[in-house]
Amino acid sequence: MAKLLHELSIAEAGRALRAGTVSSVALTQHALSRIASVDPLLHSFVLVTKERALADAERADRELESGIDKGPLHGVPYALKDIYSTAGIRTTCHSKLLLDHVPTEDSVVETKLKAGGAVLLGKLATHEFAFGGPSFDLPFPPARNPWNPHHFTGGSSSGSGAAVAAGFTRMAMGSDTGGSIRGPAFYCGVVGLKPTYGRVSRRGVFPLSYTLDHCGPLTWTVEDTALTMQVIAGYDPQDPASADLPVDNFTQGLGQDLAGLKIAYPRSFFAKSVGVTEEVIASLDAAAQEVAKLGATVTEITLPDYDIFNSCGRVIIAAESYAIHEEELLTRPLDYGRYTYQRMMVGATLSAADLVQAFRLRRELTALLNGEVLKTYDAMITANGLSAAPRFDEFDPNMPPKMTIQTMPFNVTGNPVLAIPTGFSKSGLPLGMQIVGRAFDEATVLRVGSAYEAAAGSIHKRPELELPIAV
Repeated sequence: MAKLLHELSIAEAGRALRAGTVSSVALTQHALSRIASVDPLLHSFVLVTKERALADAERADRELESGIDKGPLHGVPYALKDIYSTAGIRTTCHSKLLLDHVPTEDSVVETKLKAGGAVLLGKLATHEFAFGGPSFDLPFPPARNPWNPHHFTGGSSSGSGAAVAAGFTRMAMGSDTGGSIRGPAFYCGVVGLKPTYGRVSRRGVFPLSYTLDHCGPLTWTVEDTALTMQVIAGYDPQDPASADLPVDNFTQGLGQDLAGLKIAYPRSFFAKSVGVTEEVIASLDAAAQEVAKLGATVTEITLPDYDIFNSCGRVIIAAESYAIHEEELLTRPLDYGRYTYQRMMVGATLSAADLVQAFRLRRELTALLNGEVLKTYDAMITANGLSAAPRFDEFDPNMPPKMTIQTMPFNVTGNPVLAIPTGFSKSGLPLGMQIVGRAFDEATVLRVGSAYEAAAGSIHKRPELELPIAV
């Protein structure tokens, strides 16, 4: 049975574009039509750039027909979390404070995607300033989960997770400060990569935490993530955190088995956590067994308690986000959403000693992960979330919700992490895992993810989006 246009991966769409069996305009028109018919129920987009998308697509078709090939995303539609600056196109951070903000320059990631001939569909919902949500007191409604619109998408790259899961786009850019790529990947059942800290430039992306922010893609397949990384990775001398390293071949390990790899499995890290469900534990145990069947040696290990990592990261985020927003928090407090204000104002209560101790602990935890665990093992697999996506009506409107994800440790350490689906809960909502790698070794993480994805086979079932959906 032939695939529908929105079901084509980046690799499949690229082959069809180069063979002339499909056009970029056709891919783009199909995406725009799907967004127009379904997204009013999911709210993944805050702005659809229809004219820009069609102009990009027409240009891509002309270039490809004339033999100009700009790379794996040439002619392929994508979308951006609305914290990525886009020249001449509104960038709001999902906030009243920036409703009329139109940047004059593109973010570095957008510059690279443009240069690669990709097609911009629009800007995607986020939690306010990538921090406060899911909120109903902001200029735009929160994105909803395509698997069940009564349920949360994860955040803060909420629109990115929803848009990829719904088949609006094969790739959406997100950002990750405490799990904001991997949380939506888990709840929405898609692939998400938090690259190594410094691998992808953050210049032109509105900051939340200078020392924890990462930029990365959410996609439908591991291969699509690898192909996207070929375009967006690279050194940026104007981003102080950027690593001066060559761009790897991120696809080099795809399609290989896992023979010879040693994989750590810190089962107690999540299995003893408050709120973890039996179906999450069973899903991860099955995934670990599948990885072993693929040739890897999987060994159970122990890590320090999750709360140690999480507390370290939370202090840093609170301090740095408050520093970034201090003036507006003090002069325009009512223009922030309730959740954002409550989360950021914690930073006003922290001392310099608190932040120094957090940075000291961060060095110790990073040394432990890289100097002990990943010195012995090639990668590590662990939980992404402890339970499937919660319902919106479970959230207290007066208090920021505590999310059941376990992603913060690897923002603290800066290691590359791939989030990948592992199956579904009894209620039909996605479950998943994280694959953690050595610094700047995204290739191995992607290799493990690709092998697991191919073996699991059925994990990429798509949500059935029937109209109308009552929410």
